[in-house]
Amino acid sequence: MSDVKHPMQPVELADDGVIRFKRNKIVRFLVDWAQERGMGLNELAVMEFDDADFEQLAQLIGYSVSGFGDLSYVSHEAYQAAAEAARTVRGL
Repeated sequence: MSDVKHPMQPVELADDGVIRFKRNKIVRFLVDWAQERGMGLNELAVMEFDDADFEQLAQLIGYSVSGFGDLSYVSHEAYQAAAEAARTVRGL
């Protein structure tokens, strides 16, 4: 496992009213494009990538902060930082 620390994506209130990580439109396009060709997130999940890379991918595709903490590869520290950023977005 790598000790690489990826930067955290900013969080924002999305159009659907959910606090999400700000998605990277290029990454989201590539994920959607690959999904149409049989290489989706489920296929990636069984490959041997570092948890930190999966954690960052979830952020880059615009995962909700509330669901982020339920992902098996998300560290407690990353979720706590995201939850704190979400509280700031909510004005708490």
